[in-house]
Amino acid sequence: MNIQIFGTKKSNDTKKAQRYFKERRIPFQFVDLREKEMSPGELKSVMQAVGGLEQLLDPKAKDQEALLLIRYSPEETKFGKLLENQQLLRLPVVRNGKKAACGYCPAVWKSWETE
Repeated sequence: MNIQIFGTKKSNDTKKAQRYFKERRIPFQFVDLREKEMSPGELKSVMQAVGGLEQLLDPKAKDQEALLLIRYSPEETKFGKLLENQQLLRLPVVRNGKKAACGYCPAVWKSWETE
């Protein structure tokens, strides 16, 4: 497994994801989104893996105005707006090669271990 965890140091779900992989002795790379945002290619890959842009959005994001702006924007501009507003992502975003999951999803991660 080649695990990448995108999140922030303050996010409780990100901390829980890190603990999940540490407890199972699965090495991972942590990327703090406050220091380095996802590239367009990374974000597009994650979006395809989780089933679309809507799955990436955090309904509890602090910036509800930006969230609504993305939700009600024309389809062709949504990706660009999310790329500019990565604080709206549901954290953590966990990647394993071409697979990805948003939010705290131990059941999904466990399925990766058995593949």
